[in-house]
Amino acid sequence: MAPTFLAIVLALVAAHAAPDLARWRDFGWLQAATQRWMGPAHERSSSYRLAALVLLLVVACALLQMALARVLFGLPGFVFAVLVLYYCWGPRDLDADVDGVLKAPDGERRLAAAQALRPDPALQTLPLESAALVEATFASALSRWFGVLFWFVVLGPAGALGYRLVQLLARHAALRPLMGDAQNEVLERTARLLDWAPAHLVALTLALVSDFDAVIGTWRDYHAAPGRGVFTLDLGFLAVLARAGVNADVEAGDGYAQDVADPLAELADARRVLRRVLVAWLAVLALAAVLIVTH
Repeated sequence: MAPTFLAIVLALVAAHAAPDLARWRDFGWLQAATQRWMGPAHERSSSYRLAALVLLLVVACALLQMALARVLFGLPGFVFAVLVLYYCWGPRDLDADVDGVLKAPDGERRLAAAQALRPDPALQTLPLESAALVEATFASALSRWFGVLFWFVVLGPAGALGYRLVQLLARHAALRPLMGDAQNEVLERTARLLDWAPAHLVALTLALVSDFDAVIGTWRDYHAAPGRGVFTLDLGFLAVLARAGVNADVEAGDGYAQDVADPLAELADARRVLRRVLVAWLAVLALAAVLIVTH
């Protein structure tokens, strides 16, 4: 656990200290590989080829990690883990995208900057409204931060890579047209399945770092509705909880009520809340690493 925690810290420090390196998170090769692997358009109706492609890449990553872990006391394997996590993080910088909205000089450029917050695929314009901005920011944080972090902790570099590949194939606007409707449906369900555990952990952490009663009450009401249960792939609860948690946080403010209808105030607070969630995750991992080392 200690090497995993250290790898996460190093990847996050690199992402924060050298944001320009994010341009190396280029998955353009995936589009070419998918087109070649899937064959002619009339042969792309089967999901088995796509599953085989993802599995092949994940297994190759796992085997490489295992081989490197046996060399020079595992140092090459550790470096490989940091590089894979950094590569799968994002790919866009969420903090930079939020800053682009908050620091835009006028409404037109602010609206244009807000579109970068949309999770893929971007099907419609994201309005400059509090609820829409908060929901999009949390959805992007789940995909860019917490999903890849969760699977890295569970399965190592192979888990992070597998999560990112499924997310891109399921939701990237340039990759979805390469598959048929049946394949896109399977990919979307797989992406939701991979998001299920991290989304619930984000919800639990959100309750701890913001208004506990507001978040838990909203979570309970959402899942009590017909057709909505904890063990379904309906992840819409995260958007509802995000609004509840951020609204409660903004209203608490600095000792006085603030306008929860102010999109910029809500967006800024959504980022603060997400950072607190991330810090809480890191604190738990650090504690787990200490307990494992000491025992």
